[in-house]
Amino acid sequence: MHYHVAFLFALIAAAPAAAQPNFKFFEPVEPPRATQVIAHRGMHMLAPENSVDAILACATDYIEWAEVDVRLTKDGQHIVIHDDSLERCTDGKGKVADFNLEELRKLDAGSWFAPRFKSAKLLSLPELLTAAKGKVNLYLDCKQIDPELLAKEILAAKMERQVIVYGRAEVLAKVRTATGNKVPTMAKFLPKTMSVDEFVKEVDPAAVELDAGDVTGELCKAFHAKGIKVEANAVGEKWDNPTIWAKALDAEVDWLQTDDPVGVRFAEVRRRIPKFPVKISCHRGANRYAPENTIPAIQAAAAFGADYIEIDIRPTKDGKYMLLHDNTLNRTTNGKGPIRESTFAEVAKLTAGSTFGGRFADARVPPLDEGLTAMGPKSHAYLDAKDINPADLLEAMRAHDLVERSVVYQSLGYLKKLKALEPKVRPLPPLGRADQFDQVAAIGPYGFDTKWEILSPELIEKAHKAGIQVFSDAMGFNEKVEQYQKAIGWGIDVIQTDHPLRVLRAIELMQKKS
Repeated sequence: MHYHVAFLFALIAAAPAAAQPNFKFFEPVEPPRATQVIAHRGMHMLAPENSVDAILACATDYIEWAEVDVRLTKDGQHIVIHDDSLERCTDGKGKVADFNLEELRKLDAGSWFAPRFKSAKLLSLPELLTAAKGKVNLYLDCKQIDPELLAKEILAAKMERQVIVYGRAEVLAKVRTATGNKVPTMAKFLPKTMSVDEFVKEVDPAAVELDAGDVTGELCKAFHAKGIKVEANAVGEKWDNPTIWAKALDAEVDWLQTDDPVGVRFAEVRRRIPKFPVKISCHRGANRYAPENTIPAIQAAAAFGADYIEIDIRPTKDGKYMLLHDNTLNRTTNGKGPIRESTFAEVAKLTAGSTFGGRFADARVPPLDEGLTAMGPKSHAYLDAKDINPADLLEAMRAHDLVERSVVYQSLGYLKKLKALEPKVRPLPPLGRADQFDQVAAIGPYGFDTKWEILSPELIEKAHKAGIQVFSDAMGFNEKVEQYQKAIGWGIDVIQTDHPLRVLRAIELMQKKS
């Protein structure tokens, strides 16, 4: 995305004279946020980059924009792929430009990420525009394009309010000419090479991209005064971190491009809403963005500030404890059979990420000790004691200073034994029916793991009067913003979820109403 500054002055004579100030973009998320997130190559941590799955996942997670890369095929068609060669992200070999569209569309563009994506295909630009319409906005990074064809495809799809076209200045001018200035464009601004006034006079964009390290409040104000939106590009190890995000947010950028859209969105919302009305528990770690019950999933949840991180504990044949939900290795690892029939050394060699894919393919089934360490000093542990001796669990909790910074989920009988060993533990027994309230409350629990279907304002109020918190798993049908809002309005304490950004959106909307 870095272009030599000389290109900024290479505008062709046919460039349209009209400016693009105050361009009105489609708002995928209503009401819109002051700073919107651009997911670099889509949600590429959970699906192949630039794929329809990665792009539409942005809409599912209330991420406003997906950045995608556009190139030309041998027969002059637009294909969505970052690299100029095929090897990294398809089963093909050679240069993209040496194949026609029909040949490229036959390639497997998903197995490199994970076997479950073997049917994924490279997208033509018209296919992408159709898929994204009304769902997510697109940052089109023009690696190699036909400006007139690009303009024609955007207008034919009626997507001119849902795209920003990024590229060299002379290419942008051709796009604008071909569309009668209806399609918004964006170029890179390098502060050390020219002034804002010089840049705007030469390029006349609807938006400007700044490297995140160059962003200042003064620059943002200068561009905003001219009706130009500002995008901070934080992609890369140097800039994609909370310190730089905070700098960009302080400067009031309009868009922030990142490889960590979940982290950026949580950081941005926590600035606006320092105290959430509900605590968030990440089910099996941040399992939407990394393989469940693995170190990457736990670390991801801790990084965006999950209040609780839920993990499942089971023993190996030789009595070592590891994190695994199922009693067998079949579903989430490349092993087979019950974990109790395999030794620790055997399980440790397995991958727990190959079915999930991406950069997590080599993630392992972690020992309990490593999982607890990965939670860090702030998040609380939600320990699902699937199959662990109470004394052994207590030993691990004490070793990690988690006796009063965790909850333990298990049966009433198990929790009674655990509490007899250590009165300070915080039991979380299941509450499946409202008429079980008194029986479950008798053990003095810290909270109830309440079945979502029995939640009510009356039950929550009764629990609070008894000094008991109410936790609940929002899964399946209940994994909706509207359901979250209802439960939060009733006073639920903790929502456990596979979709933390949906809970975050519910919190945002409720804050706006208050």
